[in-house]
Amino acid sequence: MKTLIIYYYNKKNIKIVAETLAKELECYICEVKDLKNRKGFKNRLTANIDSFREAKTEIYPPKLDLEEYDLIYFGTPAQANNPAPAIITMIDRCDLRGKDVILFATMASSGGESAIETMKKKITSRGGRVIETFTLKTKGMEEEDVIRSTESLINQLDLQMYSSY
Repeated sequence: MKTLIIYYYNKKNIKIVAETLAKELECYICEVKDLKNRKGFKNRLTANIDSFREAKTEIYPPKLDLEEYDLIYFGTPAQANNPAPAIITMIDRCDLRGKDVILFATMASSGGESAIETMKKKITSRGGRVIETFTLKTKGMEEEDVIRSTESLINQLDLQMYSSY
């Protein structure tokens, strides 16, 4: 089974989770970049409003061909209890018919489950089947703590059984 991890990175913790998953599960990884400036207080506020509205944004890569993958992970930081606009945009551009999907979100204190539910609805409406989800509360965690917590989730959820090159 060929696996791809697709994630949006605006804070280091989601990137650490995605990279740890890719390393431990020996699978491919793709970072989705939001081409809109999301740095600074005003732009972060706009990003939260866009997340709340499920607004689309310009992303790179603009689209992914997922034909060769059997399992797709989508990861996002929770923003205003929603997925990041870049991930929503990517999900809406993907053909997920017949694909198994695992969703994950990082959060400072809350909002991860809500972000997962929003992604889940979009995935299923695009023909994908969500087979697992998880969230990771990362507030106050050092990089090594995030790595250990992710490794623990991999074992707890037995994610190895789904992935290989």
